[in-house]
Amino acid sequence: MEAAQFDIFREQGCLRLSGFHPRKRMAPIKQQLLDELKRLKVGGAGKSLSNRLQGLPAFQQIGKLSSLVTVPGLQEALMTRELLAVIVGLAGGAPSSSQGIQLLLSPPHQGDSTLHGLNWHVDMAAAPGERAPGIQAFVLIDDVAPRGGATLALAGSHRASGPRLRELLKTSPDLEASLREMGLAIIEMSGRAGDVFLMDMRVLHTPSINSTKNVRMMATSRWFFDR
Repeated sequence: MEAAQFDIFREQGCLRLSGFHPRKRMAPIKQQLLDELKRLKVGGAGKSLSNRLQGLPAFQQIGKLSSLVTVPGLQEALMTRELLAVIVGLAGGAPSSSQGIQLLLSPPHQGDSTLHGLNWHVDMAAAPGERAPGIQAFVLIDDVAPRGGATLALAGSHRASGPRLRELLKTSPDLEASLREMGLAIIEMSGRAGDVFLMDMRVLHTPSINSTKNVRMMATSRWFFDR
C-alpha cells in the first residue's frame, strides 16, 4: 500500500482501488449471478421483476433480492489475501474479527435517481483516534454506471458527523452544495467490474436508486479491529 493511499483513506474515509480484481475473475461470477437472476425472472434487460419483489420499497428490494441469490466460493474469490493485506495496512494491524461476504443486488428501473429520501447511516459509531475501528469492502462484480444503484459514501463524514450534518442530509434542497460548504463530498461507488472500494465504517453511507436497465451487482464484507 502506498503512503498516498493511506492519506486518502484517513482524510476521506474511503479509498478506491481501480481494477483490483482482473475482469476475467469477475466474468464467471457475473455469469452465475445472471443465471440466478434469470431463474428468479429478474432479467438483465430489466423487463420484469419476481413477484416477491414487486410492491416493496426500493431499498427493501435490494435486501430481498440479495437474499435470494447464492454464489458458492464468493468469499474466497473476492476477499483475497492481497485485499486483506491492503486492509491491514490501512488499519495498522490485523483484524480481530470479520463478517462474511454479502451480495448487494439492485433491481433495474427502480425509479428516478435522487439524493432525497435516502437511508444515510453508519455501521459503527464515531470513536476517537485516526485508525478505523472497522473497514468495509465493496467489490464491483459487473460494471456499475453512474445512477446505477451504487452505494454512496459521504467522504470525510467520519470526522464531521453530527446533528447539523444529519439534518442537512434530510432537508437540504441542494445537498451537494450544502456538503461542499462543510468540506464534504459524496462518493458514488460506480465503476468497472473488479474495482474495490474500502470504507471506514464510521463513514455515513446509503444505498441509492438504480435508474438504469441493468441489475447492480456488488458484494461486501466487513473487518473489525481492536483499539
